Amino acid sequence: MDAPVAAGRFGLSLFPHRLIFIRHGETDWNAGRRWQGRTDIPLNDTGRGQAKRNGDMLKAHLADAGIAAADLVFVASPLGRASETMAIVRAGLGLDPDDFRRDDRLVELSFGDWEGRTMDDLEATEADSLAARARDPFFFRPPGGETYGELVDRVAEALADLPGPAVMVGHGGISRGLRILLERADPAEMVGHPVPQDRFYVWEDGAARWV
Repeated sequence: MDAPVAAGRFGLSLFPHRLIFIRHGETDWNAGRRWQGRTDIPLNDTGRGQAKRNGDMLKAHLADAGIAAADLVFVASPLGRASETMAIVRAGLGLDPDDFRRDDRLVELSFGDWEGRTMDDLEATEADSLAARARDPFFFRPPGGETYGELVDRVAEALADLPGPAVMVGHGGISRGLRILLERADPAEMVGHPVPQDRFYVWEDGAARWV
């Protein structure tokens, strides 16, 4: 478990409850380092194992904190890799696997025409666009895609609609957006921040940490 980091005051007012974020398990496109975005790629066997492990760790975490899983709100991206991860996690908690909210605002950042392509491919054919992304990663828009600024706006709306402590399953981009909102993390730095698939992130009591 990592040492907690302080969460920004803005974040505490935006969502003053415990929030547990789980990134979906691995897919073949993750393993192949392809830009995935909103393309609906399923979990692979490694990803299902990661989801089960996260469910087991979450069960222990909630028990240690004296929290009943049934008292939490469960919400996920509707993309299959996130919804399947949530179903596996809920099964591990002894809950109905399919009884959770699906929120379109939690889908991954759209990479538009880049989806399905590898970084090696883009470096060979889209050098100018990659350079523009490096200069201004938060507001860069891939061809036919979305900016991180737009993602953060919709994540803030999704948070505002949660009535209390929650477990959220989403994507790497959603995790980064949450940290920008809740920790006032530097947007340009956070865009490239790695998000593991075999751990979960907790915001509580004004601090945040990986578990």
